[in-house]
Amino acid sequence: MAQSVASGCAFDDAVTQQQKLAEAGAVVIPLTDPRYPARLKEIFDPPPLLFARGRVELMGELTLGIVGTRRPTAYGIAAAARLAKDLAGAGLAIASGMARGIDTAAHRAVLEVGLEAGGNTIAVFGCGVDEVYPAENRKLAETIARDGLIVSEFPMATPPYPQNFPIRNRIIAGMSVGVLVIEGGEYSGSAITAKLAAEQNREVFAVPGNITSKMSWGPNLLIKQGAKLVQEWNDVVVELKAEDRRRLADRCRNRLNLNGNESKDAGQSSLAFGVDGTGRAILNYLRSDAPIALDYLVENLAGTSPSEIIAALFELELAGLVRQLPGKSFIKVWLD
Repeated sequence: MAQSVASGCAFDDAVTQQQKLAEAGAVVIPLTDPRYPARLKEIFDPPPLLFARGRVELMGELTLGIVGTRRPTAYGIAAAARLAKDLAGAGLAIASGMARGIDTAAHRAVLEVGLEAGGNTIAVFGCGVDEVYPAENRKLAETIARDGLIVSEFPMATPPYPQNFPIRNRIIAGMSVGVLVIEGGEYSGSAITAKLAAEQNREVFAVPGNITSKMSWGPNLLIKQGAKLVQEWNDVVVELKAEDRRRLADRCRNRLNLNGNESKDAGQSSLAFGVDGTGRAILNYLRSDAPIALDYLVENLAGTSPSEIIAALFELELAGLVRQLPGKSFIKVWLD
């Protein structure tokens, strides 16, 4: 190393890296940069540099890692897509490794949400941000570089060496509030990420699977060891710290244009302004003192399909205007 510094090779390498950064439209974020992810600084060995390509501001978002096997079942793909989409809609940026299988399904689902609806995704590479692995995800990588963020601690043009991927897993866990595992073997890469998350004092979540499937051994074992069982997006959100939940609620309210213009008449929420169509009809129907079943809403809201009602309830729940009770019943949240 001393010989490299003395010979000036390190300076030559720096010039080469700078040229490759410019060609790829990427930037370097050092540990001292205010844009560097605050949570990642907390881990034992944060990378001194992050190479970033895309929307660098996503480093400051509340992030959840979603990881899983490269050989998922149809159930695993469906669970990853549904949960990633719902959690992105709830205001969380979804981080994963863009590997085959669960990672790819999660990234694609978030991108389908769209930027206006909160579809933010971060791909953490085990190679340079100007490389693509696996090759079939080249188009996905281009989309993430435009609408999301690609990050790596490895210099530009670094090939995807196998030993790099366990190293990059600590970044997925470190920059996230928690890690959600969807399918994987007992000693898989996703199990390594979950172990790193636990060591970094992050929440560990897992989707239960078929006990006869080898791909379910990892998450089922994590649940036995104390990981939070996840069936829907709210199972993740309720485990977050109070300040993080408030941050998500505020983001959702801003996105739905629910701020200001108060109207407290007849016990209506001051945040109800700006909710129209199906959402306003539901708010007018619900009560704050007695739950109303979903089936009852479907039967009595004429001209509205069940899917529209469910979607509206989802948005209202995210905004903190409606609360779901056991038995698919809903109650209006009373706000002073």
